[in-house]
Formats: sequence, structure tokens, C-alpha cells
Amino acid sequence: MSKLNSLLQELGISKVRLAKYLGVSRQMVYNYLEIDDINKWPKEKKILLLKLLDIADGDEGSVSSIKVTTDYLMAVESRLNQGVKNTSDMDNYFDLKGLDKEEQTLLADITYLLKEKLLDDNKKEENLYAVKYLYHMLQSIDNVPEIKYIFGYMSKTTGFTNPEDYKFDEEKQFIFEGILYTALTLYNNGGASRSRLAESHRKFVQEIEQKNEEKLTRTQQLNTIKVQALRELGYTKIDENNASEIIEKIAEIQSRKV
Repeated sequence: MSKLNSLLQELGISKVRLAKYLGVSRQMVYNYLEIDDINKWPKEKKILLLKLLDIADGDEGSVSSIKVTTDYLMAVESRLNQGVKNTSDMDNYFDLKGLDKEEQTLLADITYLLKEKLLDDNKKEENLYAVKYLYHMLQSIDNVPEIKYIFGYMSKTTGFTNPEDYKFDEEKQFIFEGILYTALTLYNNGGASRSRLAESHRKFVQEIEQKNEEKLTRTQQLNTIKVQALRELGYTKIDENNASEIIEKIAEIQSRKV
């Protein structure tokens, strides 16, 4: 099985894609690859893998005899793509118009992973909130550039990306990564404690509460102006026919207060 694992790595087949090809969870793929003999796999899964790799059986000799050439790599990739139900199924849930093949595959892989996390009964609530927080980060990513830097940093530390690769503002990303590395080194080496950071965390909470209060105040003010605009124009609600008129009236009312 060690040779089989090495072959899969050499072919660049991720656990996510292999899981989708076999029709199992990613964790099940890890479990399969821990088994010392492929003949102990479920028969249908064994047949699928041997078909993918174009080998008669899964013994060490058959796997060792494989030479990974460009032609072989392309053939495996073609079989893998044919066997993986990704973008065709995604069309049922998403409008993929405008996305190229790589973007469609990425979206399919992300959706597959998120679903797998949410179906994990052992960490049901924990994974739910992790996915929810990820969703919140994606909602805020245009207004908070540091979110992209966090994603980049984590991609680098987990070995997916070259540490000298910068896809965003290089200067800012470089500085942020240095600061984050320092903070996480302190955290992982036990140099931080709840008592030492109590005051910093209190300020963190206080700042967030203040921002939320300001946001609520702005929302209340806007609602008040919206009601005033509706009243002045003689409407009871906003719809597609009067939206632009009401927006102009809101802007006018706001200008009066300047």
C-alpha cells in the first residue's frame, strides 16, 4: 500500500477528488489507504481504483511497474474527470455561467468539503460554526483585506502554497504574515495565557461592541430617513417602481442635515 500511496501522490490526485471518484467521504479514503492490502477494500471501490490507474491488480509488483509518463498522467486525469461527478451536478445548484473549468472545479471541491464537514456527526456543532464563520469572512473579504492575508498565511503554513508566493499586496501581506507568525509562535509555545491577555481581550470586546452600537445607530438613522422620504413622497413602501425616486429623496433629506 505504501507504493500505491506514493503513486497517488506522484499523480497529484488529492484525497478530495479521489473521494468523489470513489463516492465516499474524504475520511473514508484515509481509512482505505491505511489498510495494508487493497484486496481488503470493498470490492466495488477496489475495482474503481484499479480502473482509474489502469492496472490488473493492486499488488506491489503491478504498482511498482507503472512509469508515470505524460501520456499516463493525462490518461489517468481523463478517467478521473469522467468518474468524478462535479460540475455537471453543481449545475443543479449553482449558475456556473462565466466560470472557467478550474473555477468550476474549485467551487465543486469547496462545496464537497463543506458538505462533508457538516455531515460529520462527531463534530456537528463545531463544524457548523466553523463553516458559518468562514461564510462571514467571505462576506467581509472585500472590506477587510487582512482576511485574504490570513487565508494566504494558512495556505502557506499547511504546505499548499510556496511561502514566498504573494498574490495580493506584497508589502502588506509580507508584514501581516510576519506579525501573525510572531503571534502564533507565542501562542503555540505557551508564552501567552488568559490572565496575561485579559486586558487586551477586554479592549477587543469593547471595540467590537462600540462598532456594533455605531452600526445600529446608523441603521436606525437610515430607517428614520427612509420613513420620512416615504411620507414626503406619499408612498407606504419601497418597490421596484419607486425605488430610485425614494433613494433620491433620502439623499436630499440627508443633505438638509449637513
